[in-house]
Amino acid sequence: METNQQTIAVVGVGNMGSAIIKGLVNTNQFNIIGENPDNPRVTKLGQDLGFTVVNNNQDVVNANPDFVVLTTPAPITIKIAQELSQLPASTTVISAAAGVSLKELQSVITNATVATMIPNTPVAVNAGTIGLALPKAITDEKANKIIAFLKLLGDVIPVSENQLDIVGVIGGCGPAFVDVFMDAMSDGAVANGMNRQTAYRLISSMVKGTGKLAFDTNKLPAELRDQVTSPAGTTIKGVMALEKNQFRYAVIDAINKAAGK
Repeated sequence: METNQQTIAVVGVGNMGSAIIKGLVNTNQFNIIGENPDNPRVTKLGQDLGFTVVNNNQDVVNANPDFVVLTTPAPITIKIAQELSQLPASTTVISAAAGVSLKELQSVITNATVATMIPNTPVAVNAGTIGLALPKAITDEKANKIIAFLKLLGDVIPVSENQLDIVGVIGGCGPAFVDVFMDAMSDGAVANGMNRQTAYRLISSMVKGTGKLAFDTNKLPAELRDQVTSPAGTTIKGVMALEKNQFRYAVIDAINKAAGK
């Protein structure tokens, strides 16, 4: 590794930790450490992707990392943070543990800058959606440093801390909802004579492009919909069928249920 590379430590190499590491490896910019209790899966992942695997948090502290990303389960995150309390002031700690507040983190990590985020698994291909909550007292320089780092993994949406729960529903649960939608569309395509694999590729591309168009133009979804619903055309007939079957309500209900309402 080049000596001028920044060091990034990911603590907790489960599904989300693995996804973040994969995205970081794709950038080819960092010296990456994955900390996890001894696990053959993590050892093999380290060998396959070329990152260093350690099994205790003191090794993370000793590495003086530029960033530490916590992807540990919420019930043990504060305990882990206590074990990382001797990190230098130059380190930035970003927690992806839902339900662990900035105040709780700052109470045990007093030297380093802390932030909280809710990412989703597309960070593995650098196309994640990342809701980011920053402490009120953070400087612009430090905030920009965090945002620039996370942008390597996808789109960063700054939010207030009390919005992170709904970020988790939209960003975290939302991909599963879209997957269900895509699977249903593939059934429709097959019913109309297209082979399944081609249907999957076509639908994946359509969803990717539609999302990018909305994100890049910042236009309202209804405005983009209107651009492709010509009078008496095929699209408006399909939209009417979705309305008849309460598609919009089903989506809202799914979000409410996932949010515990």
